[in-house]
Amino acid sequence: MFKGSITALITPFKGGEIDWQSFEKLVEWQIAEGTSGVVPCGTTGESPTLSHAEHHQVVERCIKIVNKRIPVIAGTGSNSTKEAIGLTLEAQKSGADAALVVAPYYNKPSQDGLLAHYKALHDATNIPIIVYNIPGRSIVDISVDTMCKMAELPRVVGIKEAHTDLGRPLAIRNRLGDGFCQLSGNDDTATAYLAQGGHGCISVTSNVAPALCAQVQSAWVKGDLKSMNEARDKLALLHAALFCEPSPAPVKYAASKLGLSTDEVRLPLVSASKSARAKVDEAMEFAGLIESASAKRAHG
Repeated sequence: MFKGSITALITPFKGGEIDWQSFEKLVEWQIAEGTSGVVPCGTTGESPTLSHAEHHQVVERCIKIVNKRIPVIAGTGSNSTKEAIGLTLEAQKSGADAALVVAPYYNKPSQDGLLAHYKALHDATNIPIIVYNIPGRSIVDISVDTMCKMAELPRVVGIKEAHTDLGRPLAIRNRLGDGFCQLSGNDDTATAYLAQGGHGCISVTSNVAPALCAQVQSAWVKGDLKSMNEARDKLALLHAALFCEPSPAPVKYAASKLGLSTDEVRLPLVSASKSARAKVDEAMEFAGLIESASAKRAHG
C-alpha cells in the first residue's frame, strides 16, 4: 500500500526548459528527508504545460534517480481517455510503481462516463492505478458509490481525495476496508484525513518542508500525537500560503528561497506576486525553514 508523506513534485524550469540538475537535487533531498514516495507530472509539476516528450522524460528521469528506494507514482491523467492510456503505458514501460490518474476535466462526464474512463484505462494497462478526485479543478466529483465500483477493478488500488468532505474517507473505508489506499490531496486537512481512515497525503508543502510533513505521518502511525501536533502546527501557515495564488507559483518561490530551483513557472501561470511572497516568507519563518531578517542580523 502507498502511505505516508508523498510529494507532488514541482518541475524546475530555467530559461523555459526543464532544469534537470535542480530536479535531481530535489528528488535526492526528498528521499534524504524521509519522504515516502514521489509523484512526477502531477498538477504541481505543471503537467498541463509539459509536452508529451517532456512528460515522459520527467517520469523516466525520476524513476532513474529514485532507483527503487521509494515508490514513484506517475501522473498520467488526461481528459482524453486515449491520451491517458498512452501516458500510463509510457509510465508503465519506464517502471513506475503506480499511475495517478485525475478525473477527466472540462468534459464533465457523468458517473457512468467516469467509470467507463477508468475501466478502459485499467483494461489497457498493467499498472496499479490511483484515482484522483479533485472537483475544484476537474469540475466533476467522483461519488463514493462510483469510487466503490471502480475499486472492483483489480488494479484500482486507491484514491487521492482533494475534497472538503472529510466524511468520505470513512464512508469509503467502511465499504472497502482498510486495504484500499486513501491519500489526502489537501495539505491543510491531512491530519484530519488520517483520523477519518486515511493512509497518507500527496503533498505540495512537502516540496519545501519534507521532514515536517514526514513527521506528521510517521508520528500518527506511532501514536505520538504530541509530535504530530507540533509538526502540524508549524506547517499550518505554510499550507495556506502555498495556495494564496495559483499553485505551483507560491511553492516554486518557496523552493527558490531554499536554493532548490528557480521560481519560474510556465504561462498561463505567472510567478508569485510581491504580496504572495511576503506570505510565503512569513510562513517559512514560522515553520523554521528560513531565518527572519531580524534573526539574520542578530546572528550577523
